[in-house]
Amino acid sequence: MESTPTKQKAIFSASLLLFAERGFDATTMPMIAENAKVGAGTIYRYFKNKESLVNELFQQHVNEFLQCIESGLANERDGYRDGFHHIFEGMVTFTKNHPRALGFIKTHSQGTFLTEESRLAYQKLVEFVCTFFREGQKQGVIRNLPENALIAILFGSFMEVYEMIENDYLSLTDELLTGVEESLWAALSRQS
Repeated sequence: MESTPTKQKAIFSASLLLFAERGFDATTMPMIAENAKVGAGTIYRYFKNKESLVNELFQQHVNEFLQCIESGLANERDGYRDGFHHIFEGMVTFTKNHPRALGFIKTHSQGTFLTEESRLAYQKLVEFVCTFFREGQKQGVIRNLPENALIAILFGSFMEVYEMIENDYLSLTDELLTGVEESLWAALSRQS
């Protein structure tokens, strides 16, 4: 018999896959149970309902993503380019560890089913990135674009590249990642 952590991990993995592919509304608890290879009733031992499951999954991934992009970003860094490198490396690490999670976060970030706790976790993530951009704009390093446009350039482009990697249109190489990072920096920065 599978242990409780193993079952819960299977439920989280199945949920992430299905929510990322189908969205919240089109994913049912029986689908999750089948994909996780657990009984439908087993899910309800861990989660009150689908909303509580998606919120726990959302918070887990948002918080882990924030930790990944914060890690290595020292308070006193050599410059904004160095800080951007740490953020990019965190994005890569997170995406390698959780291939569908960034798309899940993006597509579910405005869901009406999100609890206040989930919204606050997401806002903390957005605020971290916005603060980085605002500081860079004050220093004259980051383009003077609205923060949401800068976020769209950074995450939208990054997610598209990773989707192409997942679908075997691109090969994940250090050379590709270096080129993507340099291209994103060129798009976001005032310096060429």
